[in-house]
Amino acid sequence: MNESQRWFLLITLVIAGGLIYLLSPILSPFLVGALLAYLTDPVADRLEAKGFNRTQSVVTVFVIMTLVLALAVLLLLPQLTEQIQTMVRQIPVVAEVLHSRLLPWIEQNTGLSISRPDLDSMRQLFAQYWQETGNVAAKLMGGITRSGVALAGWIANLVLIPVVTFYLLRDWDVMMANIQHLLPRNLEPKVTLWARECDEVLGAFVKGQLLVMLALGIVYAVGLWIVGLDLALLIGMLAGLASIVPYMGFIIGIVVAAVAAYVQFQDPTILAWVGLVFAIGQMLEGMVLTPLLVGDRIGLHPVAVIFAIMAGGQLFGFVGILLALPVAAVIMVLLRHLHDGYKKSRLYSTDEPEQAGEVE
Repeated sequence: MNESQRWFLLITLVIAGGLIYLLSPILSPFLVGALLAYLTDPVADRLEAKGFNRTQSVVTVFVIMTLVLALAVLLLLPQLTEQIQTMVRQIPVVAEVLHSRLLPWIEQNTGLSISRPDLDSMRQLFAQYWQETGNVAAKLMGGITRSGVALAGWIANLVLIPVVTFYLLRDWDVMMANIQHLLPRNLEPKVTLWARECDEVLGAFVKGQLLVMLALGIVYAVGLWIVGLDLALLIGMLAGLASIVPYMGFIIGIVVAAVAAYVQFQDPTILAWVGLVFAIGQMLEGMVLTPLLVGDRIGLHPVAVIFAIMAGGQLFGFVGILLALPVAAVIMVLLRHLHDGYKKSRLYSTDEPEQAGEVE
């Protein structure tokens, strides 16, 4: 890479970062569409290999995605709505357990003096909130109707996602080929190699981890449903979504499930069954799901994933969260090549270079 190319790359990165920062409020549907196109492009490529043209492949993938999404909404939304209402009704009970059992136990075993919350005020607050929000759908629709701009923006984003996904998926291979042809000829082989490595890392993580999250959510939800927990579906989905970071789904899920189970059954032995459900989920994840669906090609350390997501959210909001993992994958590949270059450089080697004219 010559000096002109270095300056061009630096200026391009600065401009791209500035545009992302300035346009972040409108980028969400485009990034979600690009992510969906990236995830479904291999399926469209396989359909093309079977004799479909590109448009037919994309339409087939699009119809399947729409049917799966519609089925999921029809099946899950009523159950989730009911369980959210159940959770809200149980909040005062949780406060009562915290006030009368957990805090006294902590004080007795640690010697600490913990100030107690005003339980009556909390009950009144939750009762008032629940009365005012008894008809959640009506309240929500009323608020949206009063804000025409917010409603228009929300609908526009919702409509844009499938439109952007369709056109990006249809032209994905052409766009990748055009980007490759635009690269400087002396850099094209190396950049192509890096892009393939980034695709391998990111594809292994995103595609595999999404399947792991879905499988874990189902395992946790079914297990907690067998135990008899009212909030089984809600907690299972929460734990599955949090599993994008290793062990976070397990920690969040078992804590929330333990509290919900104890409040519902008022029996400490139920905690053993909750622990068994999450232990089975962890064994399946470690021995079956992750090796089968993700493999050993990720290379993204859990701490790096957490930091990337938090840093992206802090810098660019929701857009930064969507960009966090792709950027982390690219940085990891670049650091790997920098590490290899450093190990081969004179900065690492302790051998002194031979002096000119030195006698062998």
